[in-house]
Amino acid sequence: MLPPKENELITRVGPGTPMGNAMRRYWVPACLSREIAEPDCPPVRVRLLGEDLVAFRDTEGRIGLVDEFCPHRRVSLYFGRNEECGLRCIYHGWKFDVEGNCLDQLNEPPENQFKQHIHLTAYPTVELGGIVWAYMGPAEKMPPAPKFAWTQVREERRHVSKVIEECNYLQALEGGIDTSHAPILHRLLTDNSTRGGIKPSNPFVRGKAPKLVVDVTDYGYLYAGIRPLGDSDVHIRSYHFVMPFHQIRPSRSDSGLPCDAGHIWVPMDDYNCMVYNWMYSTGDAPLTEEDRAERGIGNGPDFVDQKTFRSFQNRSNNYGLNREVQRTETYSGIDGINQQDRALQESMGPIVDRSKEHLGPGDKAIGQTRRMLGQAVRTVQAGGDPAGTGTSYYYIRAGEEVLPRDADWHEIMAPDITKDKILQTV
Repeated sequence: MLPPKENELITRVGPGTPMGNAMRRYWVPACLSREIAEPDCPPVRVRLLGEDLVAFRDTEGRIGLVDEFCPHRRVSLYFGRNEECGLRCIYHGWKFDVEGNCLDQLNEPPENQFKQHIHLTAYPTVELGGIVWAYMGPAEKMPPAPKFAWTQVREERRHVSKVIEECNYLQALEGGIDTSHAPILHRLLTDNSTRGGIKPSNPFVRGKAPKLVVDVTDYGYLYAGIRPLGDSDVHIRSYHFVMPFHQIRPSRSDSGLPCDAGHIWVPMDDYNCMVYNWMYSTGDAPLTEEDRAERGIGNGPDFVDQKTFRSFQNRSNNYGLNREVQRTETYSGIDGINQQDRALQESMGPIVDRSKEHLGPGDKAIGQTRRMLGQAVRTVQAGGDPAGTGTSYYYIRAGEEVLPRDADWHEIMAPDITKDKILQTV
């Protein structure tokens, strides 16, 4: 359980909140690059950490992320004209560059203009891995760019998408790092099913309930679910949690390519998050169009409106729950692994009351995440740098193996996370 006061501390992310201040010390995904693909393209709305913003790419290809509302009369700049290296409000013609500087005031004669005194809130951005990332914290505390391994490979080897989830970021994040639920919620009932999920012959399903090992690092933690498999083997699946909302996990693409994959659960506000889904081929082979369709995990064009990024299956239609499918084909009766996750995470309500929970050893990673988020808040309040703002996460990989029980899985599956990098094992 988590006391209500601590629950409030780590779930509220708006401007001026303790967790909001901590979140603003990281690079935060703002939108997909393809949403503002061309110079002078239409701006897009961005809801981020409780703030309403617009993103645009100017004539020279520079990216602006600015307050949505014009400082003149507070109308939305989403309706603005993106022209000649600036975004112009269509109400009275005030124009702003990517740094928030006011360039022109059409409704005022030149001698009366006071544009030099007007500035729109603007946040620095970097473009990596098909995502526009924003830094919303103090300039002097800006961390190194978020160069995750998946952002550094060629475009044909990676894929990224997103979908809105209608609940607080933390319960979505906790669902993603909860390894014990995956072979239950996401299992198929037969190997010949064509639906997305984990086949019963997969060692992930055949193994018994996992023992969890969580190794705390300076970026977050490495964790593994270790499942007995027969008399002499174990199935081990390792993940990484990178502060404050990143997961890295092993995967295979729909076409069978070995991949690393993961999610980024970005708070839009206290009651909604944008889930970024990424994957990349860990070999030299490019991803196929089948891989990019995301049908197996339930995020593709059949599942998510690519203009609004909202799921077609949602609370209003019970996420497409089919009781006959639940009886005969899949454990849940809901299509798509990620859609199954959203259904259950949203069923908890906008912000779950964690004081009513009963956690067990299988929830070790969840408890550690809460402690680390709380510590990040306290570190920022004390003037320090929170975990995960360095560069040690740049090259980490996840893994999945069947090994002899006496094998050193750290050495085999996580050679980059040497014992001197592990701060604590819980």
